[in-house]
Amino acid sequence: MARRIDAVLGAVADATTRAGRAPSSVRLVAVSKTAPAELVQIAYDCGLRVFGENRAQELEAKARRLPTDVEWHMIGPVQTNKVRRLAPIVSLWHSLDRHDLAVELARRAPGAPVLVEVNVGGESAKAGCSRADVDALVDDARALGLDVRGLMCVPPALDDPAPHFAWMQRTADRLGVTELSMGMSGDFATAIEHGATYVRIGTALFGPRPAPGAVRN
Repeated sequence: MARRIDAVLGAVADATTRAGRAPSSVRLVAVSKTAPAELVQIAYDCGLRVFGENRAQELEAKARRLPTDVEWHMIGPVQTNKVRRLAPIVSLWHSLDRHDLAVELARRAPGAPVLVEVNVGGESAKAGCSRADVDALVDDARALGLDVRGLMCVPPALDDPAPHFAWMQRTADRLGVTELSMGMSGDFATAIEHGATYVRIGTALFGPRPAPGAVRN
C-alpha cells in the first residue's frame, strides 16, 4: 500500500511539474469508496488525510472509525434527506447538482463549501447539472449563502477527456471560481494540464473495486 501511495503521489507531482504549476496547487482526494475501513486506516497511516466517499452510510461508518483529523469529501450523488447527518462530517461537497440540494445544504450546513457538479457529456445515467444550467445553479447557490468554490465533473468514459476538462477550466475562469475537481486514476495528468486542483484517485491507491453486489471483507 505504501508503495502504491508513493507512486501515485509521485505521478501527481510529476504531472503538476510538467504543467508548470506549483506543487501545492493540486490536492489528492483518495477515493475510498468500497474500501474497508482497515485499508483506509493504512492509507491514513501512510500520510493521506483527504478521503472521498460517494455513499452517505459508508462515509458515516468510516468517519466513526478513522481519526478526527481526516478531511472527508462527499463526491457522490446526495439525497436531501442525508444532508443533516452528513453536515457535521463533510469538509467539501463535490456534487451539488440541483436547486433542492442547494436549499437543503443552506438549511443544514449554512455557508458550506461546495463544488457544482457538471454532467459535461450530457449522459442520462450520470448526475450533474447540464452545461447550460451551470451559471444558474452557481448563482442560486451563492444567493443561498453557500461557498461556491468551483466545479466538478466526470467525463464520459469513452471520450477524450481533454476537451471536457478544457471547457471546465474556461467555465471556472468565467464564473470566478478557483477549484476544479476532475481527473481520476486514468486521466488525472490530463486534468492537471487543464487546471484541476483536486484529483480523485481510487483504483490506483486501493486496487480494483469489487463488482456490484460483491462482498469485500
